[in-house]
Amino acid sequence: MSAIAAKRFTLEEYHRLAELGFFQDHRVELIRGEIFQMSAKGTSHSVCSTRLYRELFKLVADSATLRGQEPIILLRDSEPEPDLTIVRNRSDDYLSAHPTSIDILLVIEVADSTLKYDQEVKLPLYAEASISDYWIFNLPANCLECYSEPYQDLQNKFGYRQKLIFLPNESVKLPHFSDLLLDLSKVFPN
Repeated sequence: MSAIAAKRFTLEEYHRLAELGFFQDHRVELIRGEIFQMSAKGTSHSVCSTRLYRELFKLVADSATLRGQEPIILLRDSEPEPDLTIVRNRSDDYLSAHPTSIDILLVIEVADSTLKYDQEVKLPLYAEASISDYWIFNLPANCLECYSEPYQDLQNKFGYRQKLIFLPNESVKLPHFSDLLLDLSKVFPN
């Protein structure tokens, strides 16, 4: 008896399914060719995301573009929708195409029920796509996990060399904006 293989989708097939209305009323994302339904957000997640967007908007201003839960294109088979992404400014505001790895300055996920998924599925994906900086607002542990320096090990697994933890009463420098500090006490839900 042979094993049954799951259908993996290309970006083109995924976009065609969306155009045909297959995902109406469902928030989904394409990760390594698989379509995942995105989790509902709890109150803490929503509050943290709202505060984070507000603070980053003040800090970054016109220096870059903030995108909240908008698609980014990674590799040939992945189009995640991170909670927040800071991308380089572009004159068309990405009308011609979603941002790719070369456009992305920082990817941020806010994690409560999705923590394991963000650490074990999305982290290696972002590292493989050469995303230089990836942050996870770890709500269960009440800390910010900052990952940098993507690498590939000898077993062809991807990860980040650096992981720094910041607590809610601390401030953290924004990658690519060394003069900008994010006060985490204004972001984490109390």
